[in-house]
Amino acid sequence: MSQSDYVGLPEGVTQRRVFLPESRIEIALQDWGGDGPLALLHHANGFCAALWIPVVEFLRDRFHVVAMDARGHGDSAMPPEGATQESFSWSLMADDVRQVAEILLAESGQSQIALGLGHSFGGTLTLAAESRRPGLFEKLVLVDPVVPPQSWLSQARSGNESELVQRARRRRDRWSSRDEARELLSGKALFAEWTPRAFEIYLQEALREAPGGGVELKCAPGVEATIFSNSFSLDLDKVFPAVAAETRLLWAARGNFPLEIFQDVCSRLPRGELVELDAGHLIPMEKPEWVVEHVLEFCA
Repeated sequence: MSQSDYVGLPEGVTQRRVFLPESRIEIALQDWGGDGPLALLHHANGFCAALWIPVVEFLRDRFHVVAMDARGHGDSAMPPEGATQESFSWSLMADDVRQVAEILLAESGQSQIALGLGHSFGGTLTLAAESRRPGLFEKLVLVDPVVPPQSWLSQARSGNESELVQRARRRRDRWSSRDEARELLSGKALFAEWTPRAFEIYLQEALREAPGGGVELKCAPGVEATIFSNSFSLDLDKVFPAVAAETRLLWAARGNFPLEIFQDVCSRLPRGELVELDAGHLIPMEKPEWVVEHVLEFCA
């Protein structure tokens, strides 16, 4: 991959933090402004809000878009106790999403978030936030959300680390420079189908200057691994029937989850529909135009 012309966040985007009174943690937001109805976006595990840029720039004329960094990701705070199972409970992080949504509604005077858009575990957390307060969102678009098969849950509950968890824990997290990171990461399978622009956004926004020199991942490997190993901490059987929002699931045919699992999820959502995409799990970074197309069509 070659370096793209990404030069930072566009004009008019405000970066700020909000304090969540229940969670007692600061969450970083990228607020794209606008006079439209609210849209709240949540990224995948290990990533950050800025990776939504190729999607958001086509939504900002329709929505007032706000993208959030999960705790321990991007520019959001780390829990003081570190990367523990308790501090990165999926249930707790779903409450983070709910509280951010409630803060945005209070600021705007709107009664409902028009769109919740989440990728991977961000989609799952957004769905769970809606179940905590049915009607918090009007519509949800969930991009290949994490719906762990029973085998994953059994392994997680047993305390045995899956290959996914082990890979995250072994992930390299520091380089001498962004140029070195660009050179070494460009050959990794994870980034093979990313657009050059998405890859450069990752290098610029998911990495920060490291103490003592060089750059490091904003989301530490231990955080990513803890989240993967903690997938059993959210009872999805209770989440699905409580969701009031109209929901579109985008299933990645070359992703991590069998179609049958998504068909089952869709059947248990009161207002769910399923769309199959010939794509890998990282759709927003590989085919951002597909996400834009489905959001605008669904919300028309």
